[in-house]
Amino acid sequence: MAVKSPCINVCAFDGKTGLCIGCFRTLDEIRGWKKMTDHRRHQILNEKTRRQAKVAREVQVAEVKS
Repeated sequence: MAVKSPCINVCAFDGKTGLCIGCFRTLDEIRGWKKMTDHRRHQILNEKTRRQAKVAREVQVAEVKS
């Protein structure tokens, strides 16, 4: 069975990281999802926690600078 897309229909990109703030994938990963192997899809899904933390750090830095 194919790995489902993590998209939650919150398509907005963080300018610093280039990651979607809904699914934490890059635009290239989103575009190529249907053509990826399940192995690559699992790799991307396994990176979600790290990517979420990266976006959160960027938001904190931006808030401090404001």
